[in-house]
Amino acid sequence: MTLVDTVKQDVASAMRAGEKERVGALRLVLSELQKAAKDGRGDELAVLRRERKRRLESAAAFRSAGRSELAEGEESEARIIESYLPAELSDDELRGVVAAAVAETGAQSPKDMGQVMKAAMAVVGTRADGKRVSALVREALGH
Repeated sequence: MTLVDTVKQDVASAMRAGEKERVGALRLVLSELQKAAKDGRGDELAVLRRERKRRLESAAAFRSAGRSELAEGEESEARIIESYLPAELSDDELRGVVAAAVAETGAQSPKDMGQVMKAAMAVVGTRADGKRVSALVREALGH
């Protein structure tokens, strides 16, 4: 069963349960997944990550504008989307990957950040956000 099928089933069950917020969030996700598939960009996990990131950025903007009720709605949608994503690496696991990438590339200064990022992201793949990896690489290289 594809992710699109799973989301469709979840929309139907959320409608039966009367969960209006969940239905709205899942319909938006379903629409984006179908649009990506139609455009030939069928990387479902990338679509989910992008949509989660949009919700979190919107929530931050709402919070900074003093609109906490809207921020909470966006954060709720982000959590719903997150439930379809594989678990991310913990900070400790990510530090281990970064340390191995630094050792593998022989990096010694912040100038070598690109090489370390490339090696680390090859291992991490989709299990961690690039910003988190970048921050830990900077920390490891003393930047």
